[in-house]
Amino acid sequence: MRRMILATTLALALTPPAYSAQVYKWVDAQGVTHFDAQPPVGQQVQQIETPKPVPAPPPQTAPQALPDPNGEQKAVDAKVKRQVEAQEARRAEYCTTARTNLAQLQNNPRVREEVNGEYKRFTEEERQARITDLKKAISDNCL
Repeated sequence: MRRMILATTLALALTPPAYSAQVYKWVDAQGVTHFDAQPPVGQQVQQIETPKPVPAPPPQTAPQALPDPNGEQKAVDAKVKRQVEAQEARRAEYCTTARTNLAQLQNNPRVREEVNGEYKRFTEEERQARITDLKKAISDNCL
């Protein structure tokens, strides 16, 4: 790709630009102003000075040192991998706790919960509601 850009730049730099030709200006009988590269016969013309083309800067011979994107990318990849591993560890811990709680609720009809330092026993409706909630949470979050 760079070679193609370099070849195109050199070709354009070595060809004479078309805009450096002489330009003539004149006004016709109807009062319309014209500009052209060829002066009309029998008309009074004014030569327009065109700016000389500015030479293109020479191409860079040595490529500039770019930062190593692979090093930065590897660091980002490692950071993301650590975050994913931490999330998976928290998820595994959550799933273990949820499965343990579900087993306790299913196997023991007399389950208690500590609320503000006091133990409260679940009613059968509360126990069934917790079982349903835990089953849904496990199916949504655990593999």
